[in-house]
This record gives sequence, structure tokens and C-alpha cells, in this order.
Amino acid sequence: MKRKVLLLSVLLAACIGQTVGQNTVSVNSEGKRMAYNPMIFGQFIEHFDTQVYGGIFDPGNPLSDEDGFRTDVIEAMKAIKVPIVRWPGGCFVSTYHWLDGVGKDRKPVFDKTWAVEDPNTFGTDEYIKWCRKVGCEPYICTNAGTGTPEEMSDWVEYCNLTVGKWGRLRAENGHPEPYNVKYWSVGNENWGRHELGARTVQEWGPMVRESAKLMRAVTKDAKLFAAATSSPSWSLPLLKEAGWTLDYISVHGYWDYLFHVNNPAPFLKCMMKTDAPEADIKKTIDILDQAGFGGGKIKIAYDEWNLRNWHHPWHGDLRRGFDLEARRKNDIASTYTMADALFSACFLNACLRHCDIVDIACFSPIVNTRGAIFVDKDGITRRTTYYVFYMYTNYLEKYNVPLTTNFAKLSDGKNETGVLDAVLTSDESGKRYVYALINKDPEKAVSLTIDFASMGKKAPKNLSGWVLSGKSPDDYNDRGDEHVKPEARTFKVKDGAVSIPAHSVTFLTIE
Repeated sequence: MKRKVLLLSVLLAACIGQTVGQNTVSVNSEGKRMAYNPMIFGQFIEHFDTQVYGGIFDPGNPLSDEDGFRTDVIEAMKAIKVPIVRWPGGCFVSTYHWLDGVGKDRKPVFDKTWAVEDPNTFGTDEYIKWCRKVGCEPYICTNAGTGTPEEMSDWVEYCNLTVGKWGRLRAENGHPEPYNVKYWSVGNENWGRHELGARTVQEWGPMVRESAKLMRAVTKDAKLFAAATSSPSWSLPLLKEAGWTLDYISVHGYWDYLFHVNNPAPFLKCMMKTDAPEADIKKTIDILDQAGFGGGKIKIAYDEWNLRNWHHPWHGDLRRGFDLEARRKNDIASTYTMADALFSACFLNACLRHCDIVDIACFSPIVNTRGAIFVDKDGITRRTTYYVFYMYTNYLEKYNVPLTTNFAKLSDGKNETGVLDAVLTSDESGKRYVYALINKDPEKAVSLTIDFASMGKKAPKNLSGWVLSGKSPDDYNDRGDEHVKPEARTFKVKDGAVSIPAHSVTFLTIE
């Protein structure tokens, strides 16, 4: 019996990671190229653990400026051209009252969501000032849990008006010019039992509708979002009641579930999850079509996403309470490997392929916890996911070009996925192209045959490009050792084929 089990294990191991068949890619002549919104490279920050306090905001630290903002974090965010940041949550916002975080007389409050005290020293005015320094658009998520529609619209007044009680309050607080915040969300995950102030399906649509009406009464051209899901049982009733008031539905996704047990999935298992975001996007597009808001009438904001969700044991188990010390496990550097990088690149490729509907996305979060940047008192570490954003925001062209692909399958013995993932972008003239390619095979380079003629090009002898990879699929960056970063490379082209390195994100430039 032992010999049979051993033989089966050997055969399974031999199958895992194997790919069979030719990989080809060409421009789809029937498709239409489209400019994508750079907002899909957005980020998210929440009042959770050390994301805000000790993360982006650390008064008194030698690395912080006169306003208490970490300058190393700001510079790192500028380098990836962060276009938008969603704040203040997340689950935190469902018990957050914005008035507690403005003015001179600020009092600490107990954060019922995360069971810690929030000092309220980082509030709306600090957030806006920080966004201006980063160079990104502010995106405020409002309290639709313990808050009211009027409280939400008062917040819009505070940010955007020069008249009235709240506009005058902002001026009295030292900010006479309106902030002109364009992006506002009604609620966060109010569909979930874990959320304080959760709503029923029957309650949610009317709540969103009346909140949106009041917010638009303040700022007519505000871009309004509402907490939704890729399930028709929640989102269809929402759209029926409130769709006419909205510009976006807000959808969230985490695929390696680590809420209670911090046992990160290994590389190959993570690769089997890389098709899930696009499947979720397609479901949500179908819901919009069914509700009569397809074709871009309402767009999708994937405004919280990451491969691995945050570790915070017993969230939602109110009788048991939190293990606060367990949150330190989110800081373990070795968690954030090439698996995280490749999954993130596949997610962004899915957004690019559906850029007519997916208009905004916010990686969750930008700093600490599962963030692209880890911050300690002495400096920062740019995790593998950070360099994915660096490549996508610095090296891609502005238009997505539809493709026809045929990729071999990669298997873990139970599930399978295409061994490659690909998008093609072009400049406005259509003369310069950049491929974003992900090889999910943990060990082997993969040969890809590119149809250069479909781009109006002759096959060159060589291509220039960039590669993000590691010594192994489990490689990661640590404090003072950021060796997993993009490297310039030259690729030989033989019979129209290029070799794509194992466990890599590879960009190829074709001119």
C-alpha cells in the first residue's frame, strides 16, 4: 500500500507544473482598442493596525515632514503614479463619524470595528493634504452603517462648499478653499454580517437612493458609488432602487482567505486563483446588463482587492473578541512572494481587458498589513506587488488592444489555468506596442509565438523588455534587501517565438 501511495505521489508531482502545447497570441482584428482609465492602478488605506498611524502618518519620526506624513512613503507612491486613494475604510468607516476628525478639539474614540482607540489626529483635512502631496485624487467612503444619509451629505458639504454650516466650518478650520472631492461611496460591505450596521437586501437600495439624492443635492457632478457584490441577489435589487443615482458599483475581492488562520496558500495554489477576478468581473457585468445599466451606464469600481485578505482572527465573532497581537502576522515579509506579484498582474490584466466597464480599482492596502509597501520606524520595504504597480504605471502604453490567445494549461493536480496571461497596449499612433505577459509556471520558461504581422510589424531579431522575477517562486523582498525588482532584458526572437521566464511578469516592447 505504501508503494502505491508513493507511486501516486510521484506521478502527481510529475504532472504538477507541466504544460503541453503551443502558446500563441495575435491582435484580434475584430476587436476595438480602447483607452483605459489609469484609475485602475489606485490604492486604499484604512484605519486598521499600522496603516495610518505609524504608516503614512507618523508625527515626530525623523522621516516625517512638518505635517507628520512619512516622506519615504510619499516618494514611493509618486514613483508608482498612484492616481486615487480610497479612505477611511473599509469596515472602519461603518462606525466612523467624520466630525470627530476635524477641528482643533479632537478626542480619541473607541473603534468598535477593530477594538482599538483611534486618536482622531488623522481626519479629513489631513487626508486631503496628504492626497495633494501624493498627487492623487481623494475618494471618500462614507458611513452607511451607524451613519445617516444626512451625515454623508454633510461630509460632502464640508469638503466641497463655501457656504452653509459645514462649508464655513472647513474655512474656520483653516481651509478656506473647497476641496472639491469628486469620488464618494455610500457604505462599505453593508451586505456582510461582519459589518457593523449591515443592511438587508430590502433596506439597502432605499438607503443608497436617499443618501445619493442628498449628496447630489450638494455636488451635482459627484461620482457616486455604492457597496455591491457580484451576486444578483444583492446587486439587482440595489440597482432597481438606486441605479439611476449611481456612477459605479463598488465590488471587493480577496481570494486567499486568511481572516482567522494565517496559512498563506503556496505558489501553485495561488496560480489556480488567477482566473477568479475576471470571472467575478464578468458576473458583475452581466448583472449591470440585466438591470439595464450595461454598456458603461454604470461602471465597476473594484475598490478593495488583493490576493490575500487581512489576518484579524475572530472578526465578526463578537462574543469572542479579537486577538490583537495576531495582526503582527500580516507583517511577515516572506508572505509576499512572486505568487502575490503574478496574481496582482493577472488582476490588472483582467481590468485592462474589460476597461470599458472596469474604471477604477484600489489595491488593499497601499501600506502595511498586506500592503505593497511595508513601513517601520526606520524606513520602508517595497514588496513584490509594489514593483508590479511600478511596471504597469511606468511602462505600459495608454490603449488596450484586444487579443486572440491560445495558451497551454498549468495544473496543480486538481485545477488548471492558462500558463500565460497577456494584454497588449499601444500608443495613440498604433506604432509602439507593449505586451504585459505573466508566466505562471513555477519552474519553466514558456515559449510564446507572437503574430507580429497582426500588428503590422515584421518579426524582429530581438526585443527589449523588463522582467520581474525571483530566484524561486517563493522569493520575496525584505528590509534592506529588495532584490526582486524589474530588470531590463533583451529577448531573442526565433521563428516568431520568445521565451518568457518562469514565475515572471514580463513586458515586451515592439516598435
